[in-house]
Parts: sequence; structure tokens; C-alpha cells
Amino acid sequence: MHTPASTYRLQISPDHDLFEAAGRLQYLHDLGADWVYLSPLLAAEPGSDHGYDVVAHDHVDEARGGADGLAALSAEARRLGMGVLVDVVPNHVGVATPEQNAWWWSLLTDGRKAEHAAAFDVDWDAGGGRIRIPVLGDDGVESVQVDASARLVRYHEHTFPMAPGTSHLEEQHYELVHWTVADHGLNYRRFFAVNTLAAVRVEEPQVFEDTHAEIRRWFDEGLVDGLRVDHPDGLRDPAGYLAALRKIADGSYVVVEKILETGEHLPTSWETEGTTGYDALAMIERVLVDPEGREPLDDLESRLRGAAVDWHEMCHDTKRAVADGILGSEVQRITREVAPYTSELTPEATADAVAELLACFPVYRSYLPEGREHLDQALTAARQHRPDLASALGLLGRVLADPAAPPALRFQQTSGMVMAKGVEDCAFYRWSRLTSLNEVGGDPSVFAVTPAQFHGWAADRQRDWPAAMTALSTHDTKRGEDVRARITALAELPALWAQTLDKLLGRVQMPDPGFGNLLWQAIVGAWPPDPDEVLRSRLHGYAEKAMREAGDHTTWTAPDQAFEQAVHVAVDAVFGDREVTDLVSAVAAEIAPAGWSNALAAKLLALTLPGVPDVYQGSELWEQSLVDPDNRRPVDFELRAAMLATLDDDHPQTPDAIDDPGLAKLAITRAALTLRRDRRELFEVYRPLTAEGPSADHCLAFDRGGAISVVTRLPHGLASRGGWADTRLTLPGGQWREVVSGRLWNGAVPLTELLAELPAALLAREDR
Repeated sequence: MHTPASTYRLQISPDHDLFEAAGRLQYLHDLGADWVYLSPLLAAEPGSDHGYDVVAHDHVDEARGGADGLAALSAEARRLGMGVLVDVVPNHVGVATPEQNAWWWSLLTDGRKAEHAAAFDVDWDAGGGRIRIPVLGDDGVESVQVDASARLVRYHEHTFPMAPGTSHLEEQHYELVHWTVADHGLNYRRFFAVNTLAAVRVEEPQVFEDTHAEIRRWFDEGLVDGLRVDHPDGLRDPAGYLAALRKIADGSYVVVEKILETGEHLPTSWETEGTTGYDALAMIERVLVDPEGREPLDDLESRLRGAAVDWHEMCHDTKRAVADGILGSEVQRITREVAPYTSELTPEATADAVAELLACFPVYRSYLPEGREHLDQALTAARQHRPDLASALGLLGRVLADPAAPPALRFQQTSGMVMAKGVEDCAFYRWSRLTSLNEVGGDPSVFAVTPAQFHGWAADRQRDWPAAMTALSTHDTKRGEDVRARITALAELPALWAQTLDKLLGRVQMPDPGFGNLLWQAIVGAWPPDPDEVLRSRLHGYAEKAMREAGDHTTWTAPDQAFEQAVHVAVDAVFGDREVTDLVSAVAAEIAPAGWSNALAAKLLALTLPGVPDVYQGSELWEQSLVDPDNRRPVDFELRAAMLATLDDDHPQTPDAIDDPGLAKLAITRAALTLRRDRRELFEVYRPLTAEGPSADHCLAFDRGGAISVVTRLPHGLASRGGWADTRLTLPGGQWREVVSGRLWNGAVPLTELLAELPAALLAREDR
């Protein structure tokens, strides 16, 4: 198998298509990237800037460059000796504009007899033989127009087909229903709660073949070298899917976007090289967090909320609300499938037990017969929360433990949906203790890890998943990596943050000071990356998404105008109230040195740990984006290429690099990527290294078998104690060259000299 030394993620869109991406490959190669990693390429909804709403599986999206664009990019990659990794979306398709999706259009036209009806997961009986489409507003069916001559049904901007030989709405194979029916009355499976993304059944052999015809061509013609599989938890049988995929992409590199909870392991039976790296991101973040900050930040959170907050109870409650609310249709579907096995239960009791079990599930999903312990844990927790459901849970547990039972399979597909919507997209926006930890794949209640824990995890990764991906930023991260690095610095300065936050909340009052904590952390983390009006717009967009996702005061479907206005006033105050501006500027300046150090440390760790490091587009420079779509903004590659050209063989000297943090980050990124690509033999093992001296606990170091990474932990505390003093790191025998500065080292190295210019160092063993 050809495994990449590293990847560089590019978001391919109509505004940055495959032809333009091909023109950027020379820069990526000069940066040191080994493979280019592309967002989804198959035909997507018109205007889609992300590509996860695929409407056709038989060709590359023409708006993204089409087949010629992929051929051009692949040819340029081959010229440069680079590989090509492509993101694929097996779980769902876009149906927002039915006329764009031929399969969906035919399903609406011909119903169960449609050629590709088997591709969609529809409970026809529950809809009386029709698919329910939740598109109507309060004007209802009265505003639906039937155009018999054109054989079309129109509702505002929506267009639907008419079945052959029909002339009335009641005769169609679908029923247009009010949008609120989506919560409890839908009869087709979706991607999470997105009504315009309909799930497909790739577990059916013919459906798999039909949805992977173009992907097969890519491998047959040697256009791509590997795949990233989006959302495998939504599949009926992820292991079976990966086995089928391996037959298409035999010998190719395949990683899965699988989110692992603390202590959870990827099933070893899966035919994959590992996850896309959220588990690595969580460990990198936490080894840089000061554990001493936990208690004061806990106290601050409790004071702002009026009582102590239990993270796990919060997650239970948000997941239960999701199961009872926006994913109620999925609960009802499971209830219907369970009914033949539990005739002694009423549908209401079954639905209640199903929802409680989903709320108590400790991981995204199980993969029976593996992972039975997760079901048992959920049953135990559900009985504790709802002893009145003990009997129903007992009956339900027996059904859901049978790996061949249809309800068990559907429950497995659903639990991840509830986890994602209840935790990632809700609780992450309510818990504000230290928001750099509120990240996909991480448990915010796990505040920090010790260097020893980190080394143990890294050694296990080298042994078990040496080719898994390592991520620091992705298109799904809640905050850019350097925003998180700054916020992490607050754990070293909890008193300063509490004082500043009190002043901010006193100056600009918010109806929920706990949410205010989350918002002000984001503002300080993003301050000030670009002209005021650009940042103002970005922060307003973030504030709207954050408060609506939190869902405890305002929501997407029922906005609370008074609450939202108060939050937007706070954002405007940053730019219009001198006192607020000064407070934000002062605390941002205070944490900037530690944030800069954390950012460079995290970057070097991500680039040199066991696994395949991915650089998300643009993040080789200072990266202060917030949640999507902010992190999909255009990247200035011309600027990056020009800056890269300044990093000549003389190497940058950066004693004041904090004034230009991007240059130092670029230098570290180039050094690490180039070394990984050109000297792979230096990255084949993992050995912890331990510093000695009064500040040894501020040093994290390891040897990959000839490449040594040394980073600074808790930089504010280090500065407060007077620096490294006579702390030293003893290098293995021989000469070692620090790759960024070019300086040679050996023996017991004083950290005050090794880390004099930058808070992170990468050393390579000189050839003997």
C-alpha cells in the first residue's frame, strides 16, 4: 500500500475548481505536502460550496471542473510525485432541488416501482404508500400549483414531478406536508435532521455498484490514490461497506471520519488505515492545557450559570431533547420496527424507552456483535434515569442485542445521529468552561492530560494505527486551530479571564452570562485577524449559529428576537464601545504570547506524531477562523507562496516572530512536512524523551526514530518562573540538526538555547 507521508486538504468548489487546484499543487509540493486531499467531487446541488449534497454518482461535478479537471489535477500531481486523496459521501444524497437528482425525481414520479427505489430508505407503509416531503409553510397546500401541461407540481421555489396518468396531488407518490412534520412524521431516513439530504442504502450490492461507478473509474484509470469516507456511522454495515470499497480501491489508502469517545477504539476488523484524526486533535489540545486552571474555571462556570453544571447530565438532556424533537421521526421508525418483537408494549412506552436509551448511549454507535458493552452501559444508565421504564428497557434490550434484527441495525444507525445533534451541535454551544476543548471528537469534561498519558496514547497509536490521519483543523472543527490555542492559554490565566469577563458582562449585559462566556472567548480568540468590518460580520455570523445551535434560548426554527438582539449588541460593542474594545484588546494582548507558543507547539505535534498529518487549507499560516462556513473562506495562496519563497536556505531568524506569527508557523510546517516526505525512515517508531531540570514539566519531547520534536507546554507559567533556567534535554547519540534554524546539537542540550527563538524545535539525525 502507498501511504502518504502527509496530506493537504483543499476545499473544491465552483469558485475554486479542480483546474485552479491543479495550479496550486506546485506550492503544496514546495511546502512539503506529499498528497493533495480533495473535498467531495461528485455532482452536487447547484451552488453547493462543500459538495456533501451529491445529486449524481456517475460524474465529477462540472461546476468543480468535471472529468477534465480531475484529469488535469491528477496529471500535475503525478508530475510532482504527489498522491491524490478524495473525500467520498456514501451515506446520503442531496434532494433540495429534486429535478437535479434523477434518482429522487424518479422516486417521486414512480414511487416503489422507480428504477432506483431500492436506493432510498423509505418506510412506505408509514406514509400510506407515499413519501412525506416536509416543505410546506403556513400557507399550506392552497399555495401549491399543479401544472398539468408541464407535468409539474410547484410550491414557491420548489418543483416536483407528476406521476404518469395523474392530475391531482392526492394521486402522487409523495405527499407535501408542513415542515414541522419532519420532527415526528417523516418516513425516509435523512442525514441527521437535514430534510434535504436523503440517506441511501449502500448495503444493497446493486446500490453500492451504482453509487460507486465513477469512483471505480478513478481507480481503474489511476486518477486517485486513496479515499476519505464521510460519516460511516450512518451506514447500515460500515465494516461491510469498507470491505466492498477495498475491492474497488485495492491497495489504496482509506481513512474514515469516525469520531471516537474517550477510551473507545476503532474496530480492528474494519478495512481502513484509521480515522481522520479527531482523536489525535483531542489529545494534542489537552496536553497543552494547564490542569491548574480547571478548578477556577469550574467556579467561574458555576457562578455564571447559577449552579454547578454536570457535563454528562447536560449531554443526556440535550440528546433526549433531540430524540424527542428533531429526530423524533427516527425514534418512531425504530418503534415501528420493534413492535413485532414487543407486542406487550404500547407504542408510546416503546418510543419512550427507545428515546431514553439513545440519550444514554455512551458512544456514537455500536457495531454488533462488537461493542455489546456499549449497549449494556446504555441500558444500565437508562434504568437509573428512568426506573419506571425498567420492564420496557429489558424487552427492548433483548431485541437490540440481536445483530441480525432489523431494529438493532436501525438503532445503530440512529444513535450516532442523536449524539451528533445533541452533543456536537448543542451541548458544545452551552458548555463554556474552556471552549478550546469543545471540539469534535473530544470530551470537554476531560480538561487536560499529562505528558505521560499523552506518550502512552501516542505509543499505542504507533503500534495499532500508524497510518491513521492526524488533524488539527478540518471543515467541521468548531474553531480554527489558532483560536483554540489562544483560548487554551486562558487556563493559565483564569483569574485574569474572570476579571475581564465580569467587566465585559457589566459593560454589555447579556441575558445569559454563560453564553456570554462562550461568545467572548471566541471574540478574544479571533481578535484581530482582519479589518474591523470583516471581523464584525464574521463574529455576527458565529454568534447567530452558536446561540441557535445551543437551542436553550433561541433556535433556527423559532428565533427569540430579544435574546438574539442582545447578543448582536454585544458583538457590535466590540467595535463601537471604546471601553469594550480596550478590554478585548488588553486580554488578547496578554494571552497572545502563550497563544502563539501553544499554536506552534500544537502544529509541530500534529505534524510529527504517529499517523499521517493533514494540513487544512491555509492553516500553515495563522488560522483564526471560526465554525463553518467561516472556515471555508477563500485562501490567499499567492500570499503563502510569496512568504514561502522568503524561507530560503539561510533559514528565518525569528526572535520577534510574535509580531509575524504566520511566518514562524509556515517555517515549522515546511520543515516538518519536508522532513516527513523526504526522510520517512526517521518516523518509524515512537520514544518519549524526558527533560531534566527545574522547568522539565514544561517540555514535551519525543523521538520518532531519527526525528525529535520538542515543544513548550504551559508557556505563561514557564515565563512566570523565569524561563528554562538550566533545564536540559539529553539527545540520543550523534549529531542533530534543528531543521528550522539549521543549528547543530548533541548531548545534553540547554532548552534555553534550543528554544531561544521559537517555542518548538524539530531536530533530524545527521547522516552518519
